[in-house]
Amino acid sequence: MPPDLYLRLGLALAIGLLIGLQRERVKEGPAGIRTFALISLSGFVVGILAAQFDGWIIAAAILFLAIMIGVGNVLNSRKKDNYGTGTTTEIATLLVFGIGAYLANPEGSRSLAVVVAGVMALLLYYKQPMHRFVQGMEAKDVQAIMQFVLITLVILPVLPNQTYGPYEVLNPFKTWLMVVLIVGIGLAGYIVYQVAGSRVGTLLSGVLGGMISSTATTVSASRDAGKEKSHVAAATLIIMLASAVAIVRVLIEIAAVSPGNFTATSPPLFIFLAAFLVLTFVIYRRRSEEVVHLDPPQNPAELKPAIIFGILYAVILLGVAAAKEHLGQAGLYVVAVVSGLTDMDAITLSTAELMTKGDLEPGTGWRVILIAAMSNLVFKAGIVGFLGHRNLLKRVSINYAIATAIGLALVFLWPA
Repeated sequence: MPPDLYLRLGLALAIGLLIGLQRERVKEGPAGIRTFALISLSGFVVGILAAQFDGWIIAAAILFLAIMIGVGNVLNSRKKDNYGTGTTTEIATLLVFGIGAYLANPEGSRSLAVVVAGVMALLLYYKQPMHRFVQGMEAKDVQAIMQFVLITLVILPVLPNQTYGPYEVLNPFKTWLMVVLIVGIGLAGYIVYQVAGSRVGTLLSGVLGGMISSTATTVSASRDAGKEKSHVAAATLIIMLASAVAIVRVLIEIAAVSPGNFTATSPPLFIFLAAFLVLTFVIYRRRSEEVVHLDPPQNPAELKPAIIFGILYAVILLGVAAAKEHLGQAGLYVVAVVSGLTDMDAITLSTAELMTKGDLEPGTGWRVILIAAMSNLVFKAGIVGFLGHRNLLKRVSINYAIATAIGLALVFLWPA
């Protein structure tokens, strides 16, 4: 027998022991650590027999296992009046058996088996936290998730994956895929915010606000500080944190859309992020104990805002391609300034898409993105000045000015 088969046998046994350990620990279901180990070994042996004889052996073994589980549940229900009626352990036994049979195939991926087993173990172990998470969700939170399913699994698959229009840059499928990416990031922050509820403090408000919308967070924090002068320090920290997380979003978007150019484009953006983090840390050291009460975030998975973002992304993608074709780099930077005033995601994703296609050099791409980020800071400073207290405007403007100066130095002094 080849050595790899011994390794697969040991892996099947380890997976059975792992799942059995968890099941016996919580004392749920008819199977424990020994039974799960035997089930995984049985699956492995049946997989070998099926390879030598016929696949019906696997079907017969699964039927036998189902009968044994059913009989075991009937006997246990007669012995215990409060015997549970859940099927989690039963499904786990079938999965463990299937993993054992899969590992018996020399062409089956060991890493895939490990991933499936690991995910199963985590799902079993985190039963209570997951139940608390679901119970803590409100109807609007479930609605947000269902709307994300609509955007992702219903709309996306039916869109044509081909280019249209001038410059051959408009692809409905890829455009909506960018919508899915942005909505997904915002939805993750939204769900955490809703579940955390009253536990959302200053730091978490800034981080989650940056994930959902740094501009909306700036509006909310500025409005609160405008009403309460004592909240200026906390509002400054929230605004700076949200702006820093917005830069992290930019890096995530580049990595997702243009991974091949991430190494070439990320170093100056990481430096810009580091400058923001240093400035934010200084503010954190001088923070007050006041708490800023932000407005509840809007559902980021609403269909109308998603469609608007998709249109905005397509327009900016077309604008960047047209500016490059007719106006050169100067035109690109003008588009970056204008688009960055309202939205960072669209210009980042459109620039990353053009870099992926080879229509834009990475050295120009990251400069376009960084200029848009600085333009966005100017826009948010205007929001602070319009809605917030003058002390808030002073603090935010000083920090934004330092960050902008560092950004401009990177644009002009970084090697081409």
